[in-house]
Amino acid sequence: MPNTPTIAGLADDLENGRTNARKLVDECLAAIADNSGEGARAFIHVDVEAAIEAAKAMDRLRGVRAAPTRYAGIPVSIKDLFDIKGQVTRAGSRALEDSAPAEVDAVVVARLRRAGFIVIGRTNMTEFAYSGIGINPHYGTPKSTWQRKVGHVPGGSSSGAAVSVADGMAHGALGTDTGGSCRIPAAFNGIVGFKPTQRRVPLAGGVPLSFTLDSFGPLARTAQCCAVLDAVLADEPVLPLEPRPIRGMRLAVPTTVALDELDDEVARSFERALEALSRQGALVERIAVPEFLDVGVMNTKGGFAAAESYAWHSHLIASRGDVYDPRVSQRILRGETISAADYIDMLAMRQSLIARATVRLAPHDALVMPTAAITPPRIADLADDQAFTKANLLSLRNCTLINMIDGCAISLPCHREGEAPVGLMLAASGGSDRRIFELAAAMEVVIRV
Repeated sequence: MPNTPTIAGLADDLENGRTNARKLVDECLAAIADNSGEGARAFIHVDVEAAIEAAKAMDRLRGVRAAPTRYAGIPVSIKDLFDIKGQVTRAGSRALEDSAPAEVDAVVVARLRRAGFIVIGRTNMTEFAYSGIGINPHYGTPKSTWQRKVGHVPGGSSSGAAVSVADGMAHGALGTDTGGSCRIPAAFNGIVGFKPTQRRVPLAGGVPLSFTLDSFGPLARTAQCCAVLDAVLADEPVLPLEPRPIRGMRLAVPTTVALDELDDEVARSFERALEALSRQGALVERIAVPEFLDVGVMNTKGGFAAAESYAWHSHLIASRGDVYDPRVSQRILRGETISAADYIDMLAMRQSLIARATVRLAPHDALVMPTAAITPPRIADLADDQAFTKANLLSLRNCTLINMIDGCAISLPCHREGEAPVGLMLAASGGSDRRIFELAAAMEVVIRV
């Protein structure tokens, strides 16, 4: 694991006087402002003055032993999808530029602030969160950490969130995940991304893509870091995370859909990680999961994302559709052809899918699969719409399976230093969040050896 700051380590440094909030904020602001870096593309707005003032306040509170939590003073970034009081929420689009500033913080933003985390700025994203690639024609596209001079996509839709953490411009990030938007950019940038069970984290104050599938989750450098942020977002106690012994873990590799059309680099890193876990005593079983075949059928006409996003966007597209990214508006407009009967059928199919998948997965501690079927493509190679569509589908496919079964999942980097970034995803049925974190905490070092 790279020797980079963790949230727990930073909290210890703050508590013991080895650093302070102002220093942490100044370092992040310097990284954002570095002209040789990706700050100008990773962020849509940077809260320079507010972040500095918040840091001063946290240092004063800590000085009189009144810091709200041990994490007070740690800078985090916020995806542009979330309301921040006094700021316009653009959702990575030009269509919302004239909107009124938010009157209150999104619930999850308010919870981070209440814990003392400092909002460093708003991160770039796929417009309206509608792709797993991360390209944004309005605000630029931050490059993946891999072969930056070549220019690979960052993954989406939480593109700037992942780059902000990977490049030290923030020490954690708030993202969203409807079909992989926390996990894919984490995989494409060599960090960790977590999708919680949807019902655990409130959606109020975030621009919706699909209210059926949307989840709000963290991106950070380790499973432990994500566990801290997840507890804050869910308004739960931050409890010590005890890694589960790898010996005896019951891990299922789904052979249905999830292993199809893998890039060679993905297959190689994934199989190597499985071998490492097996050597440590994990019980790895390859199983068919026929329920996953239902997901493609349900998404034939665009699925929940098309239907529900069209309901939200229809009036805005009518008035401002000319400023949308055509690749986004075209996907949203698919929802216009989805009838009420189609939608009701999808709801019933999903309930059946969740019930059957829950039974299928019950004997196992977690599913294990590649986060994305591909490594991050070159930005230049996706100018062609056909190439973009194929890459987008392969980026989203595995992660979408978990959103559709109402599950929870984490993406851990499993490639070696210098190799193309590859994520290994641990997933389970809804409500298994703590177990996934315990498994991940034990596995995250082993799978990169």
